[in-house]
Amino acid sequence: MSTTTVTSSVQEQEAQHVLQVYRRTPVVFERGAGVHLFTGDGRKYLDFISGVASLGHAHPGLAEAIAAQAHTLIHTSNLFFHPLQAEVATALAARTGLDRAFFCNSGAEAVETCLKFARRYWHTQGATQRTKYVAFTHSFHGRTMGALSVTWDEHYRGPFQPLIPQVVFADPTDIAGFDALVDDHTAAIIVEPLQGEGGVRPIPAAAAAAIEARTGALLIADEVQSGSGRTGSFLYSHTLGLTPDLVALGKALGAGVPVGVAMFSNAVAAVAQPGDHGSTYGGNLLACRAALVFLAALDSPALAASMAASSARLFEGLREMQSRLPVIRDVRGAGLFVGVDLTFDATPVVAAAFERGLLINRTSSTVVRLLPPYIVTPEDVDAALPVLEAAIVAANVDRGKA
Repeated sequence: MSTTTVTSSVQEQEAQHVLQVYRRTPVVFERGAGVHLFTGDGRKYLDFISGVASLGHAHPGLAEAIAAQAHTLIHTSNLFFHPLQAEVATALAARTGLDRAFFCNSGAEAVETCLKFARRYWHTQGATQRTKYVAFTHSFHGRTMGALSVTWDEHYRGPFQPLIPQVVFADPTDIAGFDALVDDHTAAIIVEPLQGEGGVRPIPAAAAAAIEARTGALLIADEVQSGSGRTGSFLYSHTLGLTPDLVALGKALGAGVPVGVAMFSNAVAAVAQPGDHGSTYGGNLLACRAALVFLAALDSPALAASMAASSARLFEGLREMQSRLPVIRDVRGAGLFVGVDLTFDATPVVAAAFERGLLINRTSSTVVRLLPPYIVTPEDVDAALPVLEAAIVAANVDRGKA
């Protein structure tokens, strides 16, 4: 059966039976290797957007560990102990500076956990008026009801109102405005230290300083996309000088296996009681085994050096490209978390890159977002850059013809 026939068959079946909430590109990937994905007829794509596949596709060590775990034990109820949760929690405590972990299945669930226990903390203190959340413009924290409530974009929020009340949004460039919003009714400030869906926007240093100088309110750092080493440090919060009370992790941490974790300071963790929260699949052995493989890989000096070299080459190449292409308004981000802000909508750039064998995506209308696997090399970057430039040029030319 031809690739075209397979793609058509899959699309037709999905159109009938899968909830239509994704704008899928018309391609069916059947296997992967390293930084590449392949269709059934062998067409190869350079993957610069699979942020969760942090160790690349078909990573041998991860595959072996998952297979071995599946042959031993995949899941037990959280009513019992197993040997891996404590191991992952200990490793994460050392890397985040926070003491305790709650395991779940996704970043959105981790955010929900943080929001929930921020209120639990103040309830336990008797400060029952502290129920407000301060979030930021351009924020994105997930699509579940609590996470959606602290997500700024009305496009995501509007159809699902009313959401959780007492959420206000601060402009990170308006320090006085932010300060005015944090009061004795605020349970927590929630921040993406490096905003992802909002356009790959680092929180300004002045805003970070204002957040850190807060009085009373807890700080939740949503590091689902910016954390787990993607920016060079394990938490981008630490790069900004932030000391959060709660941290949400996910995406890269499982290297493709669903993993979410909410990290707690001891002060916040002390209020938790049995039955306050739970997750059927959270922290199962398969997910924990994947996280341990990822964390071990992240400790490799060779991987750290390669990531730094690839990041440097990517930013260097993009800024050279910016000097040639006036339609590139800005290049920003950190590590292997990069945004290329254009003067026009990036949708046709994504399509043009796909036609040329490069996978990227668009966020915040005009931003091309790049999230390559951690194993990407400078040579892979050198292969991707001219394709991206050709895609931007082609999209801009087509725009001029329209």
